[in-house]
Amino acid sequence: MSMSNRPLRSQEWFGAEGRNGFIHRSWMRNQGFADDVFDGRPVIGIATTWSELTPCNAHLRDLAESVKRGVWESGGLPLEFPAMSLGEPLMRPTTMLYRNLLAMEAEELIRANPLDGVVLLSGCDKTTPGLLMGAASVDLPTLMITGGPMLNGKFRGRDIGSGTDVWRFTEEMRAGRMTAADCAEAEVCMSRSRGHCMTMGTASTMACVTEALGVQLPGAAAVPAVDSRRYALAQAAGRRIVAMVEEDQRLSTVLTRDAFENAIRVNAAIGGSTNAVVHLLAIAGRLGVPLSLEDFDTLTAEVPMLVNLMPSGAYLMEDFAYAGGLPAVMQEIASLLHLDHVTVSGKSVADNISGAQCWNREVIGTMEKPFQAAGSGTVVLRGSLAPSGAVLKVSAASAHLLQHTGPALVFDRIEDYVAAADDPDMDVTADTVIVVQNAGPRGYPGFPEVGNMPMPRRLLKEGVTDMVRISDARMSGTGYGTCVLHVAPEASVGGPLALVRTGDLVRVDVPARSLDLLVDEAELERRRAAWQPPQPAATRGWARLYSEHVLQADKGADLDFLVGGSGSAPPRHSH
Repeated sequence: MSMSNRPLRSQEWFGAEGRNGFIHRSWMRNQGFADDVFDGRPVIGIATTWSELTPCNAHLRDLAESVKRGVWESGGLPLEFPAMSLGEPLMRPTTMLYRNLLAMEAEELIRANPLDGVVLLSGCDKTTPGLLMGAASVDLPTLMITGGPMLNGKFRGRDIGSGTDVWRFTEEMRAGRMTAADCAEAEVCMSRSRGHCMTMGTASTMACVTEALGVQLPGAAAVPAVDSRRYALAQAAGRRIVAMVEEDQRLSTVLTRDAFENAIRVNAAIGGSTNAVVHLLAIAGRLGVPLSLEDFDTLTAEVPMLVNLMPSGAYLMEDFAYAGGLPAVMQEIASLLHLDHVTVSGKSVADNISGAQCWNREVIGTMEKPFQAAGSGTVVLRGSLAPSGAVLKVSAASAHLLQHTGPALVFDRIEDYVAAADDPDMDVTADTVIVVQNAGPRGYPGFPEVGNMPMPRRLLKEGVTDMVRISDARMSGTGYGTCVLHVAPEASVGGPLALVRTGDLVRVDVPARSLDLLVDEAELERRRAAWQPPQPAATRGWARLYSEHVLQADKGADLDFLVGGSGSAPPRHSH
């Protein structure tokens, strides 16, 4: 029974008298539950994004069993239910098109069912923010457990990383320095176990970010998926969610402004993905927490990058876990964190990281000797080409390109650029600025990860490995290069990106935080007057709804009518 005097939400279903109570209880009995499980104990939903179409999440059913064990032993009733699974490796055109659909589904499932608290099981990139956005709009006691990273890839005597080495090997093959047989061999060596990407891609980033937010238990982000300690953490999560219900520790009490500030600073310290920006903005929007694109730059000015992981460094998540994981990082930057923030553990950040140690300084640096200096994380650029902002990950870029002016080579579709990039006679130099339009939230639609466009084959053969690339798209967290991303407003809504023409000079100045199109205003006005919006890419279904209502990147790319929440009151119904 609950320790609280507050009646549990689930009792509106299972404690009801008459016909309604009879229906709710009797149908549940076909699963073989004992008579007393409907006695008023907390009912805990376990939202799982398990799917064999999502390789990163294909083990979550097993993880759910460990959560159930903890719920049962703490006197709760665990009930597992599926939510839409978003598998980055397989889904087209991009899982980002469906993040908001997962959030909508999770929100409605949690609200519509007799749940007092919920454990969210995620892993692959968009499953983590999608579930958290939906849960935030309901605001029940909520705890997250991510599925954990894969073990390190092993290829010809060295470690290789998911995503990062995919891009590297395929570029090497295009340049003629690696054979198709070499790549085929590497392919079977990369994904050796259950789990999500083991580079500091978006999956690992969001696992760390949710731990930093305080919605995962301490240490949960980095433990490998196949490590027995992950299942022990899941069992502890099952115990803790029951206590959270008894304490009425709702998600809104955890996801405060302080939590988001901690997460943004931690993201800088780990060299996290640029995708964390758009996801954190969207989660904050669900809760009404004030958060702006500028926060991701100003809050990180003093934060050095401590973690030496691919794509910016050399190591992988398995090494990070053994080196001490996120608690060791947070201990190192403790002076920059809100240590009194109370997390789902029921304890403060200070208590959570007390005693945390680093066991490998090659993997996790110190404030005095960081892997990269402060300012190496995500920066926000503004200017005539991006009035509402754009982002760039400094640690993934080339230092000599952080201040660069060059002629634009413009493509209005990513497919056209990819086709042209293999042309050995492509009219391009190392100074060229590649610009791709119409790859933003509305334009694609779905805001795909195509911002780290492949290098032109001609330049690769000349030994050029990086150039400035600008788009309204996103980039995989496992990617690298001097890529300006999330340009807002996007081209397809008439942002200045739509007005760039081949030959225009474009200036990127990261120290000055500027991104400018060096074309006089009169000429831009002429182009603006002639610009026509593209025909809608979708005419029906979810893609049409998404295209008509998606917000711009600087607002988190949520749907305009999903911002905020509707609370946990169940829909009215009587049989």
